[in-house]
Amino acid sequence: MTRTIDAELLALAVDASNDGVVIAEREGHDNILIYVNRAFEELTGYRSEEILYRDCRFLQNDDNDQDAVREIRAALDEDRPCRVTLRNYRKDGSLFWNELSLTPIFNDEDRLTYYIGIQKDITARVEAEERAERAERQLAGSG
Repeated sequence: MTRTIDAELLALAVDASNDGVVIAEREGHDNILIYVNRAFEELTGYRSEEILYRDCRFLQNDDNDQDAVREIRAALDEDRPCRVTLRNYRKDGSLFWNELSLTPIFNDEDRLTYYIGIQKDITARVEAEERAERAERQLAGSG
């Protein structure tokens, strides 16, 4: 059974999400942002007017030598979904750990049309894991 969701209801639902939601369109080697929700604006500090129609790589600053970035590029080249954790940067330059889920969207002719990105700030979790690892190393070294 197929259900059609009212476009206004869908927009309200996406905008109400606590996770950042973006829609990007491929233009050559770039993935141009055509939509960002409020949670994305709050997470990154960028207003939609500042970043729409830009490639989303600006969130990496110059920190693009990451395994996660290479995984994203491979997924984009192969038109497949991926989920990675990467370092991103807010408008003010502060780092946050982003759990990014990237999904390609295909049209009825099976042609790639868009990517949907869901972004979750997991900075607190990553920092807690790093503290736990440091504590383990200290305990192992003191034994």
